[in-house]
Amino acid sequence: MEYLRLALQEARKCTPSPTAFCVGCVLTVTYPTISSESPKPTIISCGYSRELPGNTHAEANALAKARLLSDDQLAALFPDAPHPVDIDTLLANADIYTTMEPCSVRTSGLAPCADAIIAAHIKRCFIGVGEPDDFVNCEGAQRLKDAGVEVIWLDGLEEECLKVARMGRE
Repeated sequence: MEYLRLALQEARKCTPSPTAFCVGCVLTVTYPTISSESPKPTIISCGYSRELPGNTHAEANALAKARLLSDDQLAALFPDAPHPVDIDTLLANADIYTTMEPCSVRTSGLAPCADAIIAAHIKRCFIGVGEPDDFVNCEGAQRLKDAGVEVIWLDGLEEECLKVARMGRE
């Protein structure tokens, strides 16, 4: 729940829109360490809806920001990893936490977030709440499952995720 709560903090940064949800996202990677302790996930990026130019969504923004990390930044995040650390390898071992089910349809014509998650080879997607049918009929979670991404619905914050998603439309 820790990372979903962080994703909610990201979602609260959104500029409300009458035609879009306010969604937050956190990308984490658990890299094997030499020590015998269980490694703690490392946050490699966060994102929220409309953070970057172009009517962007939270998941796409977090992925774009992760891909912008320099070799030096990745080395600092994962000092025990063999260098250079490859972002594609990290993403293939990443978990994504999103306050709302990743979109499967974009009315803007941009690529859906579910497709971006699949293309990045993310292994697991933790979701706070399903996307309601306010704008489109979303099938993001099913699309992820069909592509082999493990989808985990987190219970307990659905009401808060939905309230934040609909900010400005009360």
